[in-house]
Amino acid sequence: MNLKINVLGLGNLILGDEAFGVEAVRYLDSNFKLSPNVNIIDGGTQGIYLLDYVESPDCLLIFDAIIPQDYEFKVHVYRNNLPAFIHRKLSSHQAGLSELLSVARLHGNVPDEIVLIGVPPKNMDMHVGLTDEVRKLVPEAVEMGINIINEWLKEKE
Repeated sequence: MNLKINVLGLGNLILGDEAFGVEAVRYLDSNFKLSPNVNIIDGGTQGIYLLDYVESPDCLLIFDAIIPQDYEFKVHVYRNNLPAFIHRKLSSHQAGLSELLSVARLHGNVPDEIVLIGVPPKNMDMHVGLTDEVRKLVPEAVEMGINIINEWLKEKE
């Protein structure tokens, strides 16, 4: 079986740390050579237009700054049972993630595995670029993502 894995980075580039997910997939794409069945998608704030990327893979890895600001400042990983806070409207795309997952459920096209990796944003003021604190967590978050991807690939061999 050819396992299909989509790695989706979400975020708004002009809202500071809100761009964490996009920056994470850019870092991943620039620094790692992945299996041909791993697709990296810079989803930005495209919302419902990302539905096929959510519904089509066997495994879905999402990078996003969706973690509430009052959570411990570290990389958070959620596997399959995604937290209720993804339904909060903290940014322009987060309702999109919740809606995407809900539509996929309605269609019966939910990936076998869904993992969310995120960090609480330090600053979401209108400006381009991550804060130093969040930028320093990108390599750690991506490494966690690589470990999960490798685990999926090994399980499906």
